[in-house]
Amino acid sequence: MDTQYGHILYDYLLKMGITETAASYINLFVLLLGSIAISWLLDFIIWKILRTLSVRLARQTATNFDNFLVANKVPRYIAHIFPLLFLFEITPIVFMDFQYGETLALKGLMILGVLLALILIKKLFASVRDYLRTLPHLRDKPLDSYIQVFMLFAWVGGILTIFAIITDTTIWKFFTALGAASAVILLIFKDSILGLVASIQVSINDMVRIGDWITFEKYGADGDVIEITLATVKVQNFDKTITTIPTYALISDSFKNWRGMQKSGGRRIKRALIVRQKSVKFLSPENVESLKRIEVIAQYLKTRSEKIAAFNQERGVNKSLPINGRNLTNLGVFRKYVESYLEAHSAINKDMTLMTRQLSPTPQGIPLEIYAFSSDKRWENYEYIMADIFDHLLAALPYFELEVFELPTSLESAVYN
Repeated sequence: MDTQYGHILYDYLLKMGITETAASYINLFVLLLGSIAISWLLDFIIWKILRTLSVRLARQTATNFDNFLVANKVPRYIAHIFPLLFLFEITPIVFMDFQYGETLALKGLMILGVLLALILIKKLFASVRDYLRTLPHLRDKPLDSYIQVFMLFAWVGGILTIFAIITDTTIWKFFTALGAASAVILLIFKDSILGLVASIQVSINDMVRIGDWITFEKYGADGDVIEITLATVKVQNFDKTITTIPTYALISDSFKNWRGMQKSGGRRIKRALIVRQKSVKFLSPENVESLKRIEVIAQYLKTRSEKIAAFNQERGVNKSLPINGRNLTNLGVFRKYVESYLEAHSAINKDMTLMTRQLSPTPQGIPLEIYAFSSDKRWENYEYIMADIFDHLLAALPYFELEVFELPTSLESAVYN
């Protein structure tokens, strides 16, 4: 651009008798103010044009990628490029009498250009991320981690470029210096490097996805993964609090991912009734006849008692004592009742493991554990189903003359002893 126009006001001021120094500063101030006003007006006009075109294009195209470009204000930052180029061209004219000021202004504009490029890259990556999240097969992938990796390199390159602009040197000299200071750099960026490696491993091994329910006792996390980034994983707990976990902890520590359960046919019920040992006994014929009124096990008791009677009769067993020969116990019959009850329960998945097992006796009593799977995996329904089952079983225990263990009060201790 011809610099002679920059002295029109300067020459006019000299003719008016103003000193050269004063004329130079007035000329600089007027040109600087005019340049800023023109660049602002240019930015506003170009932004209006780009916004109109981008909105019209977003409405007409079938893909929604351009919608995300508009939402992330990419056209707005593109509009800033043209005023910046204008200022680059006009700066030599504005500072034609101030060489040092021209150098500082050009360096400042170049730094602004680098920062604008970094922001524009970030907005483009954000648009790509938002678009990819609309694709079903990428919706639960840690896209933020990949974007942060690219942005990390972009910022490193941008910072090196800014240092090169400020010091009037080349970027390659900074890379040489970085080689000598690599140990310090590794220490500074340790978490970012660990996060990068962890993000890659988490993605390749498909360990965690956005939306997964995970339990991480070390960090007090129990809820859904809502964000996976280069450095952290955010988990929204079921009490609506947010727990932040370092990404590399997912590969260095142990945690539980409930995705397998959510994709399976049921959710496990694994809970035990603690039966008081002193309440376990052999069943007399009168007891058996009384229990036959329970429809769920009536046929079982009939068939089983006939087989036991035949066995004892064939061997001439002396039944004056119940311990002789084969006998039914109230705990064994109750265990059969629990199995039959669960097999008839509409909320239990019959295609998955279903059993009632007796665990090793404890000082508190005999654990009778139910191991089954509810068909409904939703948390509130699962808890309702499990509570419904154990409500019934606790109420059923007295019919078998069994008792649940409870820590006795002083009065109960006197009665039991």
